[in-house]
Amino acid sequence: MFSDARSKNVILVSHCILNQNSISDGTADFPGTNERVLKLLMDAGVGIIQMPCPELLCLGLDRGDIRGGEREVVVENTRIRGNLNKSESMKIINDLVNQVLFQIEEYLKNGFSVPGIVGVNRSPSCGVNTTSKDNREVDGQGVFMGELCRVLKDKGINIDMVGIKGAEMEKGIEEIRGLLHKA
Repeated sequence: MFSDARSKNVILVSHCILNQNSISDGTADFPGTNERVLKLLMDAGVGIIQMPCPELLCLGLDRGDIRGGEREVVVENTRIRGNLNKSESMKIINDLVNQVLFQIEEYLKNGFSVPGIVGVNRSPSCGVNTTSKDNREVDGQGVFMGELCRVLKDKGINIDMVGIKGAEMEKGIEEIRGLLHKA
């Protein structure tokens, strides 16, 4: 089964890596797509799974406040994180996590490699190594990534995660290359 040209390698990426238009106001580092990450993944021949944007799906494009972009990024991200932790948002996030989990399990069940997940550090939802909390960037995971990690661990699925950040793109590219060497 699946003996055609496909690589049988897939990597998951945060929504905003492929669509910066979905990101909260004042935080986009690229006009449309993080082209360096996209090119790296395309050149490696891996399939790219764009995970859903929990912030957009829970809070809307303006994240519930059209003036959010006027605040310092970590202050606005802390506000967003607080809204993501509310019960109505957590229901949506849990549904999104289950959708991502289903895809991962399907690929693994069918003999595909899933070498990693790429998130976005400092994000209140998709931070991997750092997130925004208490009006500052702190070590830890965003709300969505934290839930995804918990569910993967409960299922006994071990997938490496890396977090990238616009201001530290070279470091992020090297970490993604490390994931791709496992593909």
